[in-house]
Amino acid sequence: MENNLITFGEIMTRFSPSNNLRIGQSMPGNLDITFAGCEASVAVSYSKLGGSSFFVTALPKNDLSHSCIRDLKSHSVNTNHIVFSQEGRLGAYYVEKGSNQRPSKVTYDRSGSAISLLNPDDYPWETILKDKTWLHISGITPALSKRSFDATLLLVKKAKNLGMKISCDLNFRSKLWQWDKKYKPKELARIKMPKILKCVDTLIANEQDAEDVLEIEILNTDFDKGVLNVNVYPKIAKKITNKFPNLSSIAITLRESISANHNRWGAMLFDCNEYTNYFSPLINGEYVPFEIENIVDRLGAGDSFAAGLIFSLNHLKTDNKTALDFAVAASCLAHSIEGDYNISTIGEVNELINGFTSGRVQR
Repeated sequence: MENNLITFGEIMTRFSPSNNLRIGQSMPGNLDITFAGCEASVAVSYSKLGGSSFFVTALPKNDLSHSCIRDLKSHSVNTNHIVFSQEGRLGAYYVEKGSNQRPSKVTYDRSGSAISLLNPDDYPWETILKDKTWLHISGITPALSKRSFDATLLLVKKAKNLGMKISCDLNFRSKLWQWDKKYKPKELARIKMPKILKCVDTLIANEQDAEDVLEIEILNTDFDKGVLNVNVYPKIAKKITNKFPNLSSIAITLRESISANHNRWGAMLFDCNEYTNYFSPLINGEYVPFEIENIVDRLGAGDSFAAGLIFSLNHLKTDNKTALDFAVAASCLAHSIEGDYNISTIGEVNELINGFTSGRVQR
């Protein structure tokens, strides 16, 4: 069986001003338009690296959706399992890219999207999952609506019964998780996400996701100032493992935000069975994060990390350390590419792993 990947989630149109302009400076006027979404980004990156990927979502039947599908196909993503809905719309979001001390800003316009309205049983899951080996989801799709949550939960249960590997990127979004007014967004995520995580093999998160969703406190860390105490992360992973003994590995991305243009980037991978941890990148055995200056676009970096990790584990069949090195390098390169999709090749990722960091022109 081919080592393929299937992802399930929402895809949207992304609107963004050029040249670091703000929305108020660009409208009325011109905006750059692309397609984006967490799970779609993972599928595109996985395919660009050389794997076989399938993307599943629900879309309205109109020209916008057909353009979206053509775009996915141009990146060699299989779209045969996309479901067309009679109701709902293609969601959108607007991005102001930050600069220096001004942070980036995201405004959602995704209420009433087709995937949030479709019933869980409207997807032909048996056909969708047939002959697939790895399923990737995120905490974003369950946050859209009760129907999206139910669909995600049903999907992971079916995939688990088929023996598929399942990964989940927690991806907590405070502007979502609004569908049960009895709870605040963070409270609702803490109630609902554990039901999904009980079926997951590989958990991917950043440090704030672990605190917001899993109620794992991280000491001596200031998310807003980008100050991280990397020594505590193996302890955090052990606490998560105790909560979810079904997990086989936990990956935590480590971002230090010096400014909107300058970040330090790395990650830790924890083996839940062996209770061993790995950091990347390393210099002489010590964790030394990538210094990413003059960031082009940081959105989608976490998705490119997930794709790189899954590709290395599922397609290349590497060990944990090699897989982590590959994922961190792939996501480092994603910061240099406009848009959510990481279109880096396996050769480019390996060059960075092997120390080619100068950016010198290749002829």
